[in-house]
Amino acid sequence: MTPTPNVRVQSETVPISVALLTRLDAIGVNVVRVLERAGVPRPTTSIGTLHLDTRLFFAVWSAIGEVAGDEEIGIRIGSHAFDGKLDLASTCALHSKDLADAFKKLSRYKRLTCPEDVRVDVTGGEAAVTFHWLLADAFAPDLLVDAIFASTVKLAGRASGGAIVPKRIELARRTKRQAQLARHFKCDIRFDAPIDALIFSSADMKTPFVTHDERMVHELVPGLDAELASVSKNQTFDGQVDAALLRGMRGQRPSVETLAAELSISPRTLQRRLTQNGTHYQERLDGIRQRVAHRLLENTNLDLGEIAWFLGFEELNSFSRIFNQWEGVTPNRWRALKTSAPSTISL
Repeated sequence: MTPTPNVRVQSETVPISVALLTRLDAIGVNVVRVLERAGVPRPTTSIGTLHLDTRLFFAVWSAIGEVAGDEEIGIRIGSHAFDGKLDLASTCALHSKDLADAFKKLSRYKRLTCPEDVRVDVTGGEAAVTFHWLLADAFAPDLLVDAIFASTVKLAGRASGGAIVPKRIELARRTKRQAQLARHFKCDIRFDAPIDALIFSSADMKTPFVTHDERMVHELVPGLDAELASVSKNQTFDGQVDAALLRGMRGQRPSVETLAAELSISPRTLQRRLTQNGTHYQERLDGIRQRVAHRLLENTNLDLGEIAWFLGFEELNSFSRIFNQWEGVTPNRWRALKTSAPSTISL
């Protein structure tokens, strides 16, 4: 039976699904303790209707790791994501014609259920897949990244009949559990990356899916497109700007013109709408740069020159000077404080 497109617009919240809670309960994780530790209020109705802002959603995933005491639990949860009932975006992806088409649909429709952006960049024979949370003040917990990557790899493998595996995985964290991750994902695992990314061969993007079902996709898409139009009207403009800046931060300083083109508006309209919201381009860019700098300094061993390059600074001295203005200390001093003592600096 074909699923009926019936999506409640929740573009700024993330659902805690019954399927996830059921999987947690099945592997012995105390769900009540997880929610309490994360600071999530007890739902007044069925727990399956619970929707959280991104901050609380991240807190739940951090709490899952703390309560379970199992560093592999993210992979275990993600690996079973396609064993039960799927959301409509994942259903569309599973029945797409190939991996490129699947990611195109995920990128388009994922925002119907949560403020998550999926991006694929193809260069030099490789396709880099990245996931961005549009309304997050921090980066996704490692456990959640593991789960997302595991579910994505499971989708690619199941839909291709086992023909597609990632070429490598790049993680914005220090080296840890390399053997376990390599054993599960069956590919090269690289740490100290500037951003979490799944890397496939560009040839894999056109591998036909054995689960392709064009009839089902055609029945789902009109309803999804209608819901998407409604969601787009409700998304915050500043959030869209921040997401576009983050996507474009790859060793360059995104210009106003580039940013406007990414958002399909004119530079004048971009500047006007930012002014109406009480902000401006440089403020949004500095905010994103500061957040990314925090993450890379705290979670990776990348040297300062590599971080400065990724953030789009032409010189290391420029990055160090601006970082000192942000935090009152040098990047090296900030890193030392964060890695040697309990956190006192809010991200």
